[in-house]
Amino acid sequence: MNELIVFMCDGAPVRGEIVSIGTAWQAILERRNDPPAVRKVLGDFVAAATLLSASLKFDGTLIIQAQSLGPISLLVVECKSDLSMRATVKLSVDPTEIPTDATLAQMLDASNSGRLVITLDPADRQAGNPPYQGIVALQDHQGAVIRPVESVAQAISLYMQNSEQLETRIWLASNETQVGGLLLQRLPNSGGHTHLDPQSAGEGWTRIQTLGETITDEELLTLPPQTILRRLFLEESSHYGVRSFPSRPIHFACRCSRSKVADILRMLGEQEVESILSERGKVETACDFCGKEYQFDPVDCRQVFSTDLLSDATRPPSSGH
Repeated sequence: MNELIVFMCDGAPVRGEIVSIGTAWQAILERRNDPPAVRKVLGDFVAAATLLSASLKFDGTLIIQAQSLGPISLLVVECKSDLSMRATVKLSVDPTEIPTDATLAQMLDASNSGRLVITLDPADRQAGNPPYQGIVALQDHQGAVIRPVESVAQAISLYMQNSEQLETRIWLASNETQVGGLLLQRLPNSGGHTHLDPQSAGEGWTRIQTLGETITDEELLTLPPQTILRRLFLEESSHYGVRSFPSRPIHFACRCSRSKVADILRMLGEQEVESILSERGKVETACDFCGKEYQFDPVDCRQVFSTDLLSDATRPPSSGH
């Protein structure tokens, strides 16, 4: 299963999404060897990024970044508007040092340093125009009381509340083969729900949340989205109506390329690249997302700095590239 469905509730101002990701998630994992606790957090963020990307109203990319001074120094999930995705994690400690039952707070919020950044980057964004970014701390501030965020679902809910001012509930689950998620979002009491008075709208939102709270991790990880929708909202559908839209496929896709590596070398500068060549005889790097390896020998590197044309467009790569 690699699909997402969107649904609307006629008896409540609620838009919802259900996602199930199998082989696309396995494609991410087969390129990594993360400890179980890290894999769990990454899987939840993959499901969350997919759910948030489904509401993009432009051709582009949604990027979730989590940074901290803890064992996970950086986590990145990218999901495009066509629901193609990739993800990576960088650790600041040896993987064996992370306990199997480590929490998100322990891995991503050491010394209250955790930050969640969600970037919306349109494909047609003009040079010089920064993408939209929302940033929230990975702590829940309740008056004078500050509590660490304990789950990815809570982190995303805080982001939606603080950055988007949208009431959102989200449930996430992941294991070694599958990730799944359910998102419920309250819509304004207008548009297609003008027939609902404020009291009915509020009651409807509460009713749908109560139904959502009955979802289990097992259901999210084993059932197709349409089956979950039917089971979870059977009574709501019978009394008020629930409409779903055609499912959308999800797939793993990395956008790394030899030309992008050449651009990185240009940013490093010719002097730095020459230093690497003198020490190692070639420049080697691997994509953090898919693990693909790239090699540039001295001839390749000279070409990088002698022309604006891409090295792999002007001559075939040498053996081993």
